[in-house]
Amino acid sequence: MAFTKFKDKSKKNKAKVFIPGQEGPVRVKLPRGREVIGIIAQRCGGNRMMVSCMDGKTRNCRVPGRKRRELWLREGDAIIIEPWEFDDDKGDVLFKYTINQVTKLKQMGKLTTDDGEF
Repeated sequence: MAFTKFKDKSKKNKAKVFIPGQEGPVRVKLPRGREVIGIIAQRCGGNRMMVSCMDGKTRNCRVPGRKRRELWLREGDAIIIEPWEFDDDKGDVLFKYTINQVTKLKQMGKLTTDDGEF
């Protein structure tokens, strides 16, 4: 990745501007244990949403309190969810993938979607 250089050293750590066209390697977080990759199908209001998962189920998922302000989610976003132990039709949202990570997941074969979704 290439970033712009600042003349004044006091602004060195504040903001870095990304120059498009020069991309580095993309790291992708993969699901572990019971975690599943899913795509948000519908927002239900509040912190709940319907997620179509890669294991073929549609789950009603929620964003836990510690993640509410970190994750800004919309329909069509790829996420990692963890199904509840006692109710497999519900789950918690753990992580949201960026656009570059989604393309890497498709190349790896971990995410199978229609072309119109992203």
